[in-house]
Amino acid sequence: MTATKTNEREGTRAVLRHSRVSAYKVRPVLDLIRGKEVQRAREALQFSERDAAQLVDKLLRSAVANAENNDGLDPEGLYVSACYADEGPTMKRWRPRARGRATRIRKRTCHVTVIVSRLPDEQLARIEARRAGDSSRRARRVAGGRQGRRAAREQAQDSSNADERGEPTPPQEQSEGAGDE
Repeated sequence: MTATKTNEREGTRAVLRHSRVSAYKVRPVLDLIRGKEVQRAREALQFSERDAAQLVDKLLRSAVANAENNDGLDPEGLYVSACYADEGPTMKRWRPRARGRATRIRKRTCHVTVIVSRLPDEQLARIEARRAGDSSRRARRVAGGRQGRRAAREQAQDSSNADERGEPTPPQEQSEGAGDE
């Protein structure tokens, strides 16, 4: 009943050791990207307001570069298969306090690991289909939106002009600017 150890896990890794931020602050940022495609993970990190997001973004780019250069993988077909932050050594400092006492300051560090892997083939096919569908769907929506708004505006203007004059509404097939008389 033992789980797969991370050193036995498939994929390409990048490790940042002795980072001067606590693991407690890095873990919520890692939760944002775990299991996502690399591009979506980068977008999530870009819009995160946490300081650790820049650190994790740089580490993610390093993992993708390792996969591309060392393993020959296509960066478009990668996802974050695992990421975790372990505690590193803690530096202890002393702060003088009242009545001759001193309190401990803990300067915590952590080791951050990001592992990227190749997406399964069926998931890659689904992503490619979605991208192709999104671009054609958006093109239709943009073109239809402009033409549809223009036609609706003209029709509303024509019908309001006809109502003012007491005429029946004009037919749909009129050229541009017909209601500007």
